[in-house]
Amino acid sequence: MTSRPAGRAAVDVVCLVGTLALVLTPLLQVYGGLTALPALAGGLLLGTTVAVLGAARGWSAITVVAAVVVVFVLAGGALAAPSTTVAGVVPTPSTPLDLARGAASTWKQVLTLQPPVGSDGTLLVAAYLLALVGSCLAVSVALRARTGAAAASAAIVPVVVLVATIVLGTRRPVVAPVVTGVVLVVVLLPWAAWRAGLLRARRVVATGALVAVAVGAAVVGAPVVVGATDRLVVRDEMVPPFDPRDYPSPLSAFREFVKEDLPLFTVTGLPENARVRLATMDRYDGVVWNVAGDGSAQASGEFRRVGSEIDTTVRGDRAHVEFTVDQLAGVWLPTVGQATAFDISDPAAASALRYNDATGGAVLTGGVRPGLEYGIDVVVPREPAATDVGDAPKSDIAQPPLAGVPDVALATAADVARDAGSPVQISEELETWLAQEGYFSHGVQVSGTESLSGHGADRITSLLGGDLMVGDGEQYAAAMALMVREMGLPARVVLGFVPERSVDGGAADGPVEVTGKDVQAWVEVAFQGYGWVPFDPTPPPEQTPQEEDQEKPSEPNPQVVQPPPPPPAAVTPPDEDTEQPQTDDPDETEDGSALFWRIARAAGIAAIPLLLLASPLLVVVALKALRRRRRRRSPDPVARVAGGWDEVLDTARDLRRPAGALATRNESARALAASFADVPDGALVATRVGALARSADHAVFSANEPSGAHATAYWADVQQTVDAMHRSVGWRRRVRARVSTASLKNHRNRRPKGTS
Repeated sequence: MTSRPAGRAAVDVVCLVGTLALVLTPLLQVYGGLTALPALAGGLLLGTTVAVLGAARGWSAITVVAAVVVVFVLAGGALAAPSTTVAGVVPTPSTPLDLARGAASTWKQVLTLQPPVGSDGTLLVAAYLLALVGSCLAVSVALRARTGAAAASAAIVPVVVLVATIVLGTRRPVVAPVVTGVVLVVVLLPWAAWRAGLLRARRVVATGALVAVAVGAAVVGAPVVVGATDRLVVRDEMVPPFDPRDYPSPLSAFREFVKEDLPLFTVTGLPENARVRLATMDRYDGVVWNVAGDGSAQASGEFRRVGSEIDTTVRGDRAHVEFTVDQLAGVWLPTVGQATAFDISDPAAASALRYNDATGGAVLTGGVRPGLEYGIDVVVPREPAATDVGDAPKSDIAQPPLAGVPDVALATAADVARDAGSPVQISEELETWLAQEGYFSHGVQVSGTESLSGHGADRITSLLGGDLMVGDGEQYAAAMALMVREMGLPARVVLGFVPERSVDGGAADGPVEVTGKDVQAWVEVAFQGYGWVPFDPTPPPEQTPQEEDQEKPSEPNPQVVQPPPPPPAAVTPPDEDTEQPQTDDPDETEDGSALFWRIARAAGIAAIPLLLLASPLLVVVALKALRRRRRRRSPDPVARVAGGWDEVLDTARDLRRPAGALATRNESARALAASFADVPDGALVATRVGALARSADHAVFSANEPSGAHATAYWADVQQTVDAMHRSVGWRRRVRARVSTASLKNHRNRRPKGTS
């Protein structure tokens, strides 16, 4: 170390390392409890030690860097990657390689995992590196700098580490941001002034007043300026690359499970009366129920990577369930209840796991394969009875709007639940009516009545509006969910399995083989204080239509010999000569008809000039209609999705709120959200354009082509967004937009760009 007094060096170390420890504290919440404490504390201690030794012995900068690398490898196994070591301490040949990979890839993993991320693999490398490199760099600069001003620049290091912690952090850190900011200003600003030699006794009062004003402005003024704006968190803005909406609706595979009836998987430790969930769907487009993703935490299609532990507020019975996959295919992973931890031995499958906290569903991006084994620690919520729910109101949950719902769903729901009072009574009435009045069939010819597969609008219409209500879980669950949603309650459809317990005398929680015949679909309705409550509207399998339930044809009467017709009566000559012309006044109805035609003829003649004058406007409207029709009916699903986004941009251009010709879709979405923020229905537009832009980018740039159903659902969202944009302006501007040529000018030269 140089000739500086040891006391000055101690002050440097205390100020810099202390502030580094403060700004790194929020990472404890990211990793979960005290999981990251050894990595953070060890990194700070080792980095400070290397910096102090280097300054005392006069090591060169390259020597200090080499020492940090050696310490990172030797101590990194125990502090940041214990799974690569022997007994959690001694490094193995794979430890340096794993640490090197972790130094490059851990940052992305921490950002794409939902806290707490845990300590699996090399996840702790990010925290360890920030503490080790940050402390070594800050202390080295402070102790080795030749001038006071250069030494004072070490105060920048805690600020940079704070920015990195904010990027990796959560929306509500364990240490309030205002506290962190105040401490940094109060500690680092005077220390930097003192180390730069600018702190004089006569300036203490002035500096203290300046610091007090700055702190007061930050504490009091910042909330006034920011208002109720949510804190921006990078992990919440990152869009996962996996989009389950690119896959067919899971509910559409209902009949395939039944017909093939293959052994799908084996489950061990399944709690009594627990259901196995495969997929949860809350979006209907008139063709299928499917998952939905709008970026919100409650969306059924937002699947994110999770760490070794998963926080949950659900209450219930805890259990550990083991699964062994047999012939189940697809990306949907069977789960039970609400997961709190996953244990997947296969590293490739573990890295492909995505979980949805709102529904309890999970997927493997690479697909489920035979032989896969995994365990889940779960919380199984208890299913309350309708009497327990009582008069509890519905939960205030935002769900995707329905599209293509047949009119018979609302009419039937209103008729069935007309005497129901509370939300749970409405749900129970609909469930009971469907289960008691309907008949069960998996598509087999039953008493002359065929039960078709599918749950589109036509199938639901035939189910609820036909002479005989016949179907299986697919149709009844889809129909009840539509009826419940039409009654104003939040509802979703769940596809899963309700296996029969083994009857060979084994334990209740022993292995249970689940086959295709165990597939079932049910409806979940959300109530305040009780969460999502399941309802089973499917009739029992033995409830099939009998011959007497069918409409019997009427028996024909026996044929008898009919008597001959009577002879015709004598013809009486008319009293008046009907061949002579009449001199009476014409009928009044004939006069009214003639008058109507004369008025219509005159109006038609007078309308010709008006039509000629309006013909340019009619041509504009027709061109827009043809353009919209061409986009919506394009045979290429990618072109249909891209055309839907173009329709949104053209609507904004006609409403004189253009998003910019050279902007990317995401930039255009942000511009549109800002443009419509201060108008009625602007909030609805702002929430939809972002999701539409991301979906369009995914359809255009993804390696997998979107399905036709996805394109149809996308256009349904486009139509709702366009309608909201029109409602946000006055009727005059709305009319002008209909006949505006702004979106027709240079249309061929405009090219949508990719994502930013």
